[in-house]
Amino acid sequence: MAADYDSPWKEALDAYFDPFLALLFPKAHAQIDWSHGWESLDKEFQQVVREAELGRRFVDKLAKVWTKSGSECWVLIHVEVQTDRDADFPLRMYVYHYRIFDRYNKPVASLAVLADDDPHWRPSEFRQEMFGCESVLRFPTAKLVDLAAREAELEASDNPFSKVVLAHLKTFETRGDPGRRHAWKLRLVRGLYERGLSAKDVRELFRLIDWLMVLPPPLEEAFDQEIEDAQKEKHMPYVTSIERVGIRKALRKGIQSLLKVRFGDEGLKLMPEIESVYDADQLEAILQALETAQTPDEVRRIWLPAAEK
Repeated sequence: MAADYDSPWKEALDAYFDPFLALLFPKAHAQIDWSHGWESLDKEFQQVVREAELGRRFVDKLAKVWTKSGSECWVLIHVEVQTDRDADFPLRMYVYHYRIFDRYNKPVASLAVLADDDPHWRPSEFRQEMFGCESVLRFPTAKLVDLAAREAELEASDNPFSKVVLAHLKTFETRGDPGRRHAWKLRLVRGLYERGLSAKDVRELFRLIDWLMVLPPPLEEAFDQEIEDAQKEKHMPYVTSIERVGIRKALRKGIQSLLKVRFGDEGLKLMPEIESVYDADQLEAILQALETAQTPDEVRRIWLPAAEK
């Protein structure tokens, strides 16, 4: 199952913008007066992006912060989550930068997180020149693969965003090795209890790690049980794996009851296959389909295409 990188990164930036800058752009972070807080300007940025018409969207964030000198500054964060080079990336950085400045006439800092796994791809500048007229944008970058050598530091850090970065790195590193990914996912989530984090942070970081580090259904179910055991051991029922297990059990129980009512013993023959359906949304779709399905085979077609991929 492919990992969804963009969505958890976007939510991680929303939840941990201050720690994100502290970890990846400490020089910028040190110049911001965090006592004023910060303000998300993502809605305003959507209009800029629509007008730019530069094709595929990546993870972008626009935030308003205040410097220690008292001036208002806008920070554009552009996260590139991919595994190959993109020649148009510096152009996008340039276009978004000047469009934000042109629209709002505010100082703009454009920062790029390169979250791909190519250590040689390091764009940091856009430049064009014609007849002696030159336009240049140099932007600071944070290359995540450079942090792989700081694994122990990231794992021990009190900065909550370090756990997002480590989960991202381990997701890339364990592609094709679900057993090793399972071990790292369990290690990272169990480690949340040992960092002195708040219950809110444990829940949020668990959700982001869970989102990034996708496991095959059998390993995911084993992971859920291991986390449930860990929570009982530490008397800290923070994370949502137990809830997910309960939802799946309730959905399967409802499906089993409807199969028996609608199709009798013939319908119940589908249960061994349904037990292997892990996705809660798919289980809910099966439950809904049972209201109108005319045959067991009609129900089975809901999960069969996914199984054949």
